[in-house]
Amino acid sequence: MPTFFAPDGTRLAYRMHGGRERDSDGAPVVCIPGGPADSRYLGDLGGLSAHRRLIVLDLRGTGRSAIPDDTSSYRCDRLVEDVEALRIHLGLPRIDLLGHSAGANLATQYAARHPKNVGRLALIAPGTRALGIAITGEARREVARLRRDEPWFPTAYAALEAVTGGTGSGWEAISPFFYGRWDDTARQHLAAGRPDNEEAVALFAAEGAFAPDATRAALTDFGAPVLLLAGEFDVNSPPRSVAEAGESFRDAELVVQPGAGHYPWLDDAERFTATVTAFLG
Repeated sequence: MPTFFAPDGTRLAYRMHGGRERDSDGAPVVCIPGGPADSRYLGDLGGLSAHRRLIVLDLRGTGRSAIPDDTSSYRCDRLVEDVEALRIHLGLPRIDLLGHSAGANLATQYAARHPKNVGRLALIAPGTRALGIAITGEARREVARLRRDEPWFPTAYAALEAVTGGTGSGWEAISPFFYGRWDDTARQHLAAGRPDNEEAVALFAAEGAFAPDATRAALTDFGAPVLLLAGEFDVNSPPRSVAEAGESFRDAELVVQPGAGHYPWLDDAERFTATVTAFLG
C-alpha cells in the first residue's frame, strides 16, 4: 500500500483501485471514507473503478495510516491538510473528490478551504454537520417508517425511537435501516466496516471541528459542480437533509437513489456507478 507524509510528519496510507498511481489515462478520484473507519468498507465503490481510477485515503489512525503523536489532529477541520498533502503527493493541480458519510464533512471543508483545487465534488450519503444542518429524530423516523413492512422493523424501529429520543444507545439494533436490503451481504459489510479506533471517532467532531457559517461563506467562491447522492431509505442522511445541504453550493445536483440506504453502491451497484460516472465525466 503506498504512503505519503502529512504536514505534521504522520505517515498516511491510501488504496488504489483501477489503475496505476500515475497512469496518464485520466485523473483519479480521491475518495474519503466516513467513520472514521478503515477505508476497506468502500471497496471499489460498486465497480466505479472500472470507469475512473480511485485513490482511497485511510484517514490518520485508521486502516494502515499511522496514529499521530497529537491525537487532537483527528479533528475534522485539521484533516483537511492531509487531503491537500495527498493531492500534492499525487502531483495533481486539481482533484475530483468523493466523500462518503462523515467523510463528506471533510470533503466539504476541503472544498471551502481549497476551492481552486477541486474539479468535481461528489458527496455520497453525506454528513451535513460541516454545513450546520442538524438531522432531527423525526426526520430519521420519517425515513425509517418507509420500511414498516420489513420483518425486522418492529425491533429496529423501537431501538431507533430510543436512540433518537435520548433514552438508548442501541445503534447495532438499528443497523438494518442503513441498508436497502438486510441480507447476508449487508451483515458481512456491517461487520467488516466497524470503526476500530474509537478515539479517532470521538475526536473527529470535537469542539471546533465545524464552523458552519464560515464554511458556507467560503463556499461562495466554490464554483465546481457538486453531486449530492442520497439513499431513499437512509436514516443517517435523509434525502430531505441532503437536499438542504445542496443549497450551500452554487452548482449542485441532488440524486435520490431508489431503494438505497447509507451504502448505495452496495444496494444497486449498476445504478450507483452510472450516476456517479455520468457526473464525473
